[in-house]
Amino acid sequence: MKILRTAAEMTAWSNQENSQGRTICLVPTMGFFHEGHLSLMRMAASLADHVVVSLFVNPMQFGPNEDLEGYPRDFARDCDLVERQGGAVLFAPDHEEMYPEGFQTQVLVRKLTSPLCGRKRPGHFVGVTTVVSKLFHIVKPRIAVFGEKDYQQLAVIRRMTQDLNMDIEIKGHPIVREPDGLAMSSRNSYLSAGERQAALCLYKSIEACREQVRKGKRDSLRLIDGIKIILQSHPAVAIEYVAIVDEITLTDCATVDRHSILALAVKVGKTRLIDNGKLIIE
Repeated sequence: MKILRTAAEMTAWSNQENSQGRTICLVPTMGFFHEGHLSLMRMAASLADHVVVSLFVNPMQFGPNEDLEGYPRDFARDCDLVERQGGAVLFAPDHEEMYPEGFQTQVLVRKLTSPLCGRKRPGHFVGVTTVVSKLFHIVKPRIAVFGEKDYQQLAVIRRMTQDLNMDIEIKGHPIVREPDGLAMSSRNSYLSAGERQAALCLYKSIEACREQVRKGKRDSLRLIDGIKIILQSHPAVAIEYVAIVDEITLTDCATVDRHSILALAVKVGKTRLIDNGKLIIE
């Protein structure tokens, strides 16, 4: 496995592989890998000749008072895990490489970034789309894989790719969960034992809502009220949003149908967690 630090090195490697007809699948990450990340890498390996994993903790997508400085990092362990998954390249640029002096361009997707996480994290998705656009140009993948846990991010990247005629296929990978249902996240490492137990309310809320839908209840506002009761029963949990939205447009659904997604964001102690799930599983 190669570890490349500069955009020029990365692009030169990709140009060589593409010229030989070999396909590249990109897995963009911020590191501190868990089984969820590794599952993305395995999916990528099944889709292309080479897997490139990018590791860059992107400051542009962190807002004031968020956890940029404290974001968990373990570069040596991450390198080992990528190599074990058969990654061809770990692309790990530093801040100055991605945002050199004089950098002033941003990529903005408008409507899809307004609801859900976009309401509380202004500027977050501009950071995401800008860095992902840069990675696409640097790595030149044919395919890119993103996790569905960050569902809004996946929808925004798909929109950007379509709107800008990027010749890249975007693949979503289902949420990878712990045995007790907690969605895997690098930020789970912040949780105390008690907070981790409280965090299970996210998955329990999704399952409870699905059960209500199976019983024929489809009114979104009533379902959301029931979910809030579950979440608010845990003193450590503060709700940021609970929404039932269309899987493509992310607009609110008055009535649940097969295209409806339940999206949740809470703070458990000081840790912000998100989760989501389809409400009608076919």
